[in-house]
Amino acid sequence: MRVPRLVGLMAVDAHETARARGLSLSAPDRPDLRPAAVEYVVRQHPRPGTEVPRDSVVYVWFDFPEGEGGGGVREPRVPGPPRGGMRRELDPPHDPCEVAGISSP
Repeated sequence: MRVPRLVGLMAVDAHETARARGLSLSAPDRPDLRPAAVEYVVRQHPRPGTEVPRDSVVYVWFDFPEGEGGGGVREPRVPGPPRGGMRRELDPPHDPCEVAGISSP
């Protein structure tokens, strides 16, 4: 029998999919799968499509090890947002003669 693809499934769905194919599920990072019911599988061993005997164990992980994979920053960071928030409306420019203290003709 071939191992189904479990990556991307929630724990409860991965468990049902494996059980329907006659496979057992084990999660080294979660000794009890019940609290992980709404978490998503991020890795599995053996890989999908691998031939295994019936009643084999498929190992799944719900979290990446330190320094591997993970979500990271998904939105672009360059260019950054403008500094200083909203800009205030500037006063209209003054007559250059007034600023210099010269009387206009």
